[in-house]
Amino acid sequence: MTIEDDIAFFERVPTFGILGRAALRILAIGAESRYVHSGEVLFNAGDPADSGFVIQEGAFSLTARPAEGGDSIVVGRGTLIGELALLTETVRPVTATASEPSTVLRIPRTLFLKMLEGYPDAARKLRDNLASRADQSTRDIYGVRTILDSDGRG
Repeated sequence: MTIEDDIAFFERVPTFGILGRAALRILAIGAESRYVHSGEVLFNAGDPADSGFVIQEGAFSLTARPAEGGDSIVVGRGTLIGELALLTETVRPVTATASEPSTVLRIPRTLFLKMLEGYPDAARKLRDNLASRADQSTRDIYGVRTILDSDGRG
């Protein structure tokens, strides 16, 4: 794939699509492509997280508490895994295992933060997007709480 192909791919990733082509060019140039065999673990729950991954091809099973038989979801092409790790020090909340032969683009936190420093408009758009999503999550939680509270009184 060319840099232009990678930029076009990043534009279709929801979190990245808002950043603009110039900012995405930096990510496309600095991203590291990694092939992951079917059944191979990309990272384990509890591992330090210093990057995000975008699934370019294939699919991954994300499992919370795999040792306890935790729930899994399968995510595929265009999914950003580890979004929070792009912005802050954290640990992986899930184990990511390739459910088929897959390719990911690894974006180191240092690269992502330098891109935001160089493109303040992209940083503002990302901040606004994250604030909107946090607000929606809060409304969703209160909605569920209201339903649970009313069910408990009936």
